[in-house]
This record gives sequence, structure tokens and C-alpha cells, in this order.
Amino acid sequence: MILKGSQRGGAKQLADHLTNTRDNDHVNILELRGFVSDHLHGALLETHAISKATRCQQFMFSLSLNPPQNHTASEQDFLNAADRAEEKLGLGGQPRAIIVHEKDGRRHAHVVWSRIDADELKAINLPHFKTKLRDLSRDLFLDHGWALPDGLATYGNKSPLNFTLEEWQQAKRQGIDPREIKQTFQRAWERCDRQIGFKNALEERGYFLAKGDRRGFVALDVDGNVYAIAKWTGLKAKEVKAKLGSPDNLPSVDDTKSTIRSKVTDQIRGYINQIKDRHDRDLEPLRAEHRAMTKAHRAERQRFKDGQDKRWVEETKTRSDRLNKGLRGLFDRITGTHKAMQKRNEVEALQCARRDQKQRDRLVIAQMSERRELQRRFKDLKARQRQDRAEFETLRKQAQGIAHRRSRARVKGLEI
Repeated sequence: MILKGSQRGGAKQLADHLTNTRDNDHVNILELRGFVSDHLHGALLETHAISKATRCQQFMFSLSLNPPQNHTASEQDFLNAADRAEEKLGLGGQPRAIIVHEKDGRRHAHVVWSRIDADELKAINLPHFKTKLRDLSRDLFLDHGWALPDGLATYGNKSPLNFTLEEWQQAKRQGIDPREIKQTFQRAWERCDRQIGFKNALEERGYFLAKGDRRGFVALDVDGNVYAIAKWTGLKAKEVKAKLGSPDNLPSVDDTKSTIRSKVTDQIRGYINQIKDRHDRDLEPLRAEHRAMTKAHRAERQRFKDGQDKRWVEETKTRSDRLNKGLRGLFDRITGTHKAMQKRNEVEALQCARRDQKQRDRLVIAQMSERRELQRRFKDLKARQRQDRAEFETLRKQAQGIAHRRSRARVKGLEI
């Protein structure tokens, strides 16, 4: 599985994010180890409190565990991966929390460790943790028999579709998949060998090349949002400059915004709004089905948990009743019967815990099968909507051509 880790602070913010049920179908606290508190917010606040005895600002290490797209990892898979990462990073025995998320038909996990050694009252150093996690990630893929991604197979060919958080959030605010935006810029770049070709290729898809405030190349969409060319093509600034030359002959951002406003008529903006409204209406039935499915799955898991909890209490009482008390209990201790019974109880408790874990995994796999079918329908609809947007681009270019011809005709009329 893909492992991504970081040192960080912000206990409350992290706990809020990890327990967020708004953006996740299901959130399960799989493990809280080494904390006094029995809930995540309290556990991470304990870590923050202990860090106050040090000068460490990034007192936690956060790790995400992401299995391949079509694999549903079990709870034990996540526990094993966390144990191996802990050993690799030198965090053995440190308090940790493991949280499992399910979203869009996929299951992944987050692990949070305290970096503060409570005995020494100092932060544990984590040198070269990115390299260590990369090596462990590769081992996990091989151990499970999963096909290695290109990035892990070659240790360097980073997928161009791996975005930074900033890129993702900017695109998400526009309501368009960032992969769609990034591919637009990259394909335009591949099609051209100089600045004019790149400019025309971008304009075919509704982006306009301009000179940025810091003399770099940027592009604007029809709503005036600015995109840095180097960032969205996945290149370095010097590579962009080598191919496109100087941006000095391009209009400024403000001038480009004025040009866009003159090109995009109110009629075309109305078409944009109609398409957005229609796409939103088309998605609403699937969103309603998603909400109903999530509610039903959560209720089913709660009933299942309540049943398991009740059975665990009954089984624990049965095991406890095997241990005699009073004079008979004293006699059992003298003869060794008490110790043998304790050992038997421990073995049974472990077997019951593993049984419960497997039953939870079976329930999750069954529910995720339903969720993936719904997600497939989401993808099919969004694919059709992307086709709608492509057809609109053709209409927009035609309208711009008409407006341009009319403008030229007016100028010629004035000259006459």
C-alpha cells in the first residue's frame, strides 16, 4: 500500500479531520494504544500536553495507508502495516492511534504516533523517513502480490496525476476534476513547440495565456481564475521559459481579464450556468442514494457492534465464572488449577477477538461491494458530463468566432 507520512502538530485539528463523518462514509477507531483517554480527541490532546515539557512543535507523526484501488484491506492488514512502519521508523512502543476511513468505495487508514519519549522528555528523531516509507511501501506491494505502481517500480517516475493539496483545492472550488484541468495543460504543452502554439492550444479549451505579476507565465479561465503554467504542467519554471521564451509580449493578468470579459458573452455565461445546474440536478438522485446507503450501513454496523459487545460481555462473564472464589479459589491457587484456568481463558479471549475481527471484515467487504457499484454509476455520469463540457467548448469557440467576425465587420464599416 502507498504510505505517506509527515511530522505535525495541531492535535485538535487532526482529531477533527480523522473523525470527520461528513466527507467519509464510515470512520472506525481501530486502535488507541498507550493513552489514558478512550477517545481520539482526548488521546491526541494528551500527546500535546506531554510535548509542553519539550520545545517540540511537531510532536506527532501522521501516516496514511492507502491500498490499491480494487483491494479491500482487512483490519489486520492495516495493523500489520502499522507495526512494520513503527519498527522501520524507530517509534516502537510509542502511543499510537489507528483510524480506518471508507469513502467512494475505498478503504484506507491513518496512523498517528506520539514522537515524544515520555521517559527522556524529548522528541524522537525520524531521519530519512520518506525513503524508509518508500521502501516499506514497495515491500508491502510485493508481499501482497499487488502490481507495483510506476513510481515504486522505478523510484522516481512520479505520476503526473499526483497533485499537491493546493492544486486539488483550487480545482475543487471550480467544481471540475483537477485531473481534467491538469491534463488540459499537459496536452497543450505536448502539442506545441513555441509560445504561439501553446497559447492557441490553451485557448481551444478556454484558457488564456498571460504574463503573471512576477514575470512568469500564467493562464486564466473564463471566470478569471489564475493557473501557474509551471505548476499545472508539472514542470520547472526554467523548463517553461526555455520553451516559451519571455512573457513580456503577453498581456498582463488584468488586461487578459478584460479581454475575456469582452469575448465571453452573457449568452454563453448563461449556457455555462445551465450546464452546471443540469449536472447538479443529475447528480442529486445518486447523492440521495449515497446518503441513504451510508445511513443504512452505519446502522447495520452499529447493530453488529452492539451484538458483538453483548456477546463479549457474556463470554467474559462465563470465563470469569470458571475461576472459583473463597476457600475453593485458594485451594485452586495452591494446586495450580487457577493458573491453568487463567491460561485457558486467555487463549479463548484471543480466539474470540480474532473471530470478531474477521466477522467485522466480512461485513465491511459486503457493504463496500454495494458502495463500489454506486461509485461506478457516479463515474459513468461524470464521464457523460465531461462530454457535455467538451461539446460546450465547441459551441463557445463558435460563438467567439461569430463575435470576432462581427467586430471586424463593424471596424470595416467605420473605415468606409
